[in-house]
Amino acid sequence: MGMKHNRKGRYLGRTGAERHALYRNLLVSAVEHERIKTTEAKAKEIQPMLEKLITTARVDTPHNRAQIMSALNNKLLTAKLFEYIAPRFINRNGGYSRIYQLGYRLGDHAHICLLEILES
Repeated sequence: MGMKHNRKGRYLGRTGAERHALYRNLLVSAVEHERIKTTEAKAKEIQPMLEKLITTARVDTPHNRAQIMSALNNKLLTAKLFEYIAPRFINRNGGYSRIYQLGYRLGDHAHICLLEILES
């Protein structure tokens, strides 16, 4: 395969399409429940995506709504992001979520984390 030049991110043992679907599912779950328990690699991979979604949702324009809708593909969660989650962070410049280390999964000893959207 050669050297790993210009290859950002983690592969997570999936093809590009599978990874894209995984990221969308994790983002949808994170917005829906405001916290998800997942592996450290997945949490670190989607945290910047979640932060960008919240930053976009802070300004309610039709274009921003379309962008969020494109990312989440869920009208109810798009509305929740704009009406309940983003207004909490109007006076905060980034850092809307936090990753807590929970230990290791029993089956395969994978590092498990809690990705949580903060209260304010």
